Amino acid sequence: MNDFLFPIIEIVLGIVLLFSGGEFFIQGAIFLSLILGIPQIVIGLTVVSLGTSSPELLVSLSSILKGSDSLAASNVIGSNIFNVLIVLGISSLITPLKVKSRIVRRDVPLLMAISCAVWAMSSTGLLTLQAGVFLIFCLILNTIWEINTMNEKGEETKDAEPEIEELKDNHKGKLNILLKLILGIFLLSFGSNILVNGSQTLATLLGVNEIVIGLTIVATGTSLPELVTSIIAAFKGKTDLAIGNVIGSNLLNQLLILGSCSIFSGFKGLVIEQSLIKVDLPFMVLTTFACLPIFWSKGKITRIEGFILLNLYIFYILDKILFLNEFNFLSELRIGLFIYFALLITFLILQEKLKFSNS
Repeated sequence: MNDFLFPIIEIVLGIVLLFSGGEFFIQGAIFLSLILGIPQIVIGLTVVSLGTSSPELLVSLSSILKGSDSLAASNVIGSNIFNVLIVLGISSLITPLKVKSRIVRRDVPLLMAISCAVWAMSSTGLLTLQAGVFLIFCLILNTIWEINTMNEKGEETKDAEPEIEELKDNHKGKLNILLKLILGIFLLSFGSNILVNGSQTLATLLGVNEIVIGLTIVATGTSLPELVTSIIAAFKGKTDLAIGNVIGSNLLNQLLILGSCSIFSGFKGLVIEQSLIKVDLPFMVLTTFACLPIFWSKGKITRIEGFILLNLYIFYILDKILFLNEFNFLSELRIGLFIYFALLITFLILQEKLKFSNS
């Protein structure tokens, strides 16, 4: 029992440090960006998104440094699944989430296309250096597109708050901002290192593949910023933020994190295990595709749909716990059955929405 205690403490401490580091990094980066005169729209699309995804990024890069490609990849895949099923599920239980038409017309189809592209590029068992460059290039294009779209619509870019103006001439305030940034980066780096160490040790003690730990414990820990942000947004009635946070984070996880990890791995590429290719990546794509019919028609995610999303995640986690070992024939059968039931549920939801819209 004592053997398990230390890695569990490492995992919990790592998650706490990652969460705290992300908060400090976001606060410092936002204030610094405003002082430098960077428009708030750019801050929202880059700094805040990077801040909430920084735990996943640091954990994945740290995993590669420690020679654990499987932990790096499973962290991203598990986080994306967690974001759709748990973050959207819990948020919609708090209050039905209204969906803007832009999300249905642009953001979800884009996320679907990127998810399919990642799955296709990973099918050989490697996410190559060229694939990483392609993903980063797509990230740059998407950011430019987002900024141009906002500017064309005449979205309001507010001036810096009075206290921000005061900080420009306040050396103590500037020092505090710098300290927040440094502290945030330090906590993120230290926390990711501890979390990866604890995860690897726990996987060894349990005799399971690191992939299982990455898809469950690590993915949940690194997705806490998205969960907290969306829950707070749901309680405040800012449902656009709750949904946008999930879609934006899932895009960034694949474009920035998988892209960076592939480039960071060099010419050898990022190794993607067969169990991820044949089970978890298709499930990630499936959950992404399920967003479209759920978001469509009534223009909101209801509490019933949120409950269904939560139950799908429980089913997924139970499957991981019951079948801890490597991919085998039974895994293909399990994922086939899962896809069948998920498609059936999606069809029933779509039918209900069509009846509602026609009535």
